[in-house]
Amino acid sequence: MKRLTDIGFRRVGKWDSVSGGIRLELVDLSDEKNILYAFISDDEVLYVGKTTQPLKKRMYGYQNPGPTQYTNIKGNRLIKELIAKGKDVEIFALADNGLMHFGVFHMNLAAALEDSIVDTVKPKWNHTGK
Repeated sequence: MKRLTDIGFRRVGKWDSVSGGIRLELVDLSDEKNILYAFISDDEVLYVGKTTQPLKKRMYGYQNPGPTQYTNIKGNRLIKELIAKGKDVEIFALADNGLMHFGVFHMNLAAALEDSIVDTVKPKWNHTGK
């Protein structure tokens, strides 16, 4: 986790249990787009993902997955399992500050970093991290 906080990831929320489901509590960056986010428990990076949607909308998918949203279904189940064991599941995020450019083109920071972070950190919930 230190590698993520060293590059600017910060805690923006957590998951809680609510009547058989999970509830999102976001305290920062909820309306930001182009976000790289991570699910963390006991200082272990469990999952790293990116979104071009507002962060709260992307997290809503984990909270209420549709029948064909396999990543969301899996994430929802894994988050519920950890919370049921009394573990905290926190959300850390890194927002795109808009400063990265290649010539006149803006580079999406989340898209540029996700693969490298997953390859290096190997979060156990990421398919490629196994």
